[in-house]
Amino acid sequence: MSTEINEEEINEEQVVLTEDDASIEDPKSELEIAQAELASFKDKYARVHADFDNIKKRLEREKYSALEYANEKFAKDLIPVVDSLSMAISATSSEADANVLLEKLKEGVELTMKQLLSVLEKHGVTAVDENEPFNPDVHNAVSKVDSDAHESGDIVNTFQKGFRYKERTLRDAMVVIAN
Repeated sequence: MSTEINEEEINEEQVVLTEDDASIEDPKSELEIAQAELASFKDKYARVHADFDNIKKRLEREKYSALEYANEKFAKDLIPVVDSLSMAISATSSEADANVLLEKLKEGVELTMKQLLSVLEKHGVTAVDENEPFNPDVHNAVSKVDSDAHESGDIVNTFQKGFRYKERTLRDAMVVIAN
């Protein structure tokens, strides 16, 4: 009986050896499969990375283009103002009476000013209100005068209009305030 057991043990060992042999070849094929998958993933990564770089470069170009041409609409809206000023200049060369010419020129300049202010307002540029109380953020007090009609610190006169772009001050209004 001991010989039978030994034979069975031998057969089991052979079976185990055979399974070990099969499992030795499986890692090789698994390794080859894993290497193929790794190569595939590396290729996909390289393609996705290249696509990302291309998109990034395209967005940068579009951003710079948008910044470069950001004022295009504003410039187009100013062209009619330039046309109005050109017509005013050409009107001065006519042989009309000086008083009539001066009156028409004044009227044309006033209309052109309204047109320009309208364009500026359309694009977010507004004049600082002359009737608002003194505010050092938007007013520059260039002088103080004694005034019985105004309280101390009130705006008496405006030398130069101030302008805002949305909430930012572009230029302070130059004002005279009461003592």
